[in-house]
Amino acid sequence: MSSQSYDRYAGDILSRKPDRRAVPEVVAEPGLVVEDPASGFCGAVTRFEHGHVVLEDRHGGHRLFPLAPAGFLVDGKPVTLTRPVAAPARKDTVSASGSVRVEGHTARTALDSRLWVEGIHDAELVERVWGHDLRVEGVVVEPLHGIDDLPGRVAEFGTGPGRRLGVLVDHLVAGSKESRIVSGIVAELRDPNVLVTGHPYVDVWQAVRPAAVGIEAWPVVPRGLPWKEGVCAALGWAEPADGWRRILSRVRTYKDLETPLIGAVERLIDFVTTGEE
Repeated sequence: MSSQSYDRYAGDILSRKPDRRAVPEVVAEPGLVVEDPASGFCGAVTRFEHGHVVLEDRHGGHRLFPLAPAGFLVDGKPVTLTRPVAAPARKDTVSASGSVRVEGHTARTALDSRLWVEGIHDAELVERVWGHDLRVEGVVVEPLHGIDDLPGRVAEFGTGPGRRLGVLVDHLVAGSKESRIVSGIVAELRDPNVLVTGHPYVDVWQAVRPAAVGIEAWPVVPRGLPWKEGVCAALGWAEPADGWRRILSRVRTYKDLETPLIGAVERLIDFVTTGEE
């Protein structure tokens, strides 16, 4: 054995390459928001081209980046992006809503009945979790962009047997403005073919479990500030469009949602498909 000992501290330690073994690998699912630290470009994963990932920023711009080790940031932390691996085909797999997936099913012709939700984010979240069920049943989800003119919209739609409406309302709690509006609407309509229900959260964002988004709790936004803008400011997100991309990309199944929203949506789906509440 040589008498010379190995000095592990010899040399310039600053010139050593960083140990990237501790950098976690993250599957680059469509919608995942990442940042390229070299350029500062931040965007959602859209697709892959020639070994590169294509990101789309909040302005709709697209850029390609190589899938380099530790090449991206997610929530400010370095990660190595990997391409999704297609899962082997299985029979009787479970859908995102927890129901048994109907394999090989062709989307059914849309029913005359509809499921109305307050906004685009509500519609996208419902589609994310219950999309398979809705296509099997032939139910179309449409955003209302507010419930103030619901009686007029219902009259224009023209309800009747086999042509029912289920309406999902945000922040439906005792004493809220939304609760007072809904009480008046229900009293005015008196229509057995319309069911209005909702969840207690200020916004549908809040119906996503904090753990699914990677936070301990949803921030408390001071009264008078727009809720989504306040949340984005507290969490260091650029703007609501960026915040929503982050949230939606983390929702995989009904387990990522709060129970009141799950119950409300499933009650409405049952109503518009079977007439039962």
